[in-house]
Amino acid sequence: MNQPPKLFAAGGAHIDRRGQVAGAYVPAASNPGTMREDVGGGVFNALRTVVRRGVSASLISTRGGDGAGETVARAIAEAGIADLSATFLDRTTPSYTAILDRDGELVVGFADMGLYELAFPKQMRRASVRTAVDQADAVLTDANLPTAALERLTATAGEKPVFVIAISPAKVVRLAPIFERPALLFMNRREASALTGLARDAGEAELVAGLRGIGLRGGVVTAGDRPALGFDKDGAFSIAPPPPRAVVDVTGAGDALAGATVAALLHGQPLRAALREGVAAAGLAIESPLAIPDFTPASFAAALALVPQAREVA
Repeated sequence: MNQPPKLFAAGGAHIDRRGQVAGAYVPAASNPGTMREDVGGGVFNALRTVVRRGVSASLISTRGGDGAGETVARAIAEAGIADLSATFLDRTTPSYTAILDRDGELVVGFADMGLYELAFPKQMRRASVRTAVDQADAVLTDANLPTAALERLTATAGEKPVFVIAISPAKVVRLAPIFERPALLFMNRREASALTGLARDAGEAELVAGLRGIGLRGGVVTAGDRPALGFDKDGAFSIAPPPPRAVVDVTGAGDALAGATVAALLHGQPLRAALREGVAAAGLAIESPLAIPDFTPASFAAALALVPQAREVA
């Protein structure tokens, strides 16, 4: 029996809180609603989809020696991911809090992630990281890592493919020293605008040219219910997401897209086919109250069947 592909990941695995307003959102006022708490983080969310799509994964993150850190550790183990993370007993586990409107769209996000800034650069020097990278077929990371840690990780990866999740417009600029290194950068329109200086509604061809112009070899740009844009050495294309049956929570949709796309690439699919799987996973995430959708092979295949083929971008 063939062994599954192996992916090493470094990045966010933290407490993820999502509050949703029950009625019309009113700024600068008390809004009734509900609050849910889960374990999330760009890389961890993506990895859970990666594992469900038949890839073996290991993860290094950082957490505090508190109850939240224990919750994160349990979630990683329950997801079937090898945990190489470091625990700092005197620190607080990072967290992200998102406030959503009644339609599931983000109103504001708040990130308390000082531990990542402090600890990740040193963690990338661990011998266990080099060993795990050497044993992997590819590397996945996110811009929760500060620039020094990203540079160290990509240097350790050597010629192995490196996939990166942008996380936010404020953090994606950390990638500037390594723009030419990632095989693929996953970002949304706001993050692409932060990188290129182009307007968020820039045309597809203009946006691809702008991203190539700063040195990126490949990328995926999502835009909510608008087509996802992809490009690599073989050209540029877009894939329109099918209309969701219901928008429950958009949190984690981009991470699910990244995870399913990376898994398909590691199984040998070209980007055009792989991104169709990513769009299917994002659709399942939008329809789910969970940060990562719970799907079976059959339900995933049904979602994928609704995703149209790629359309070439001139």
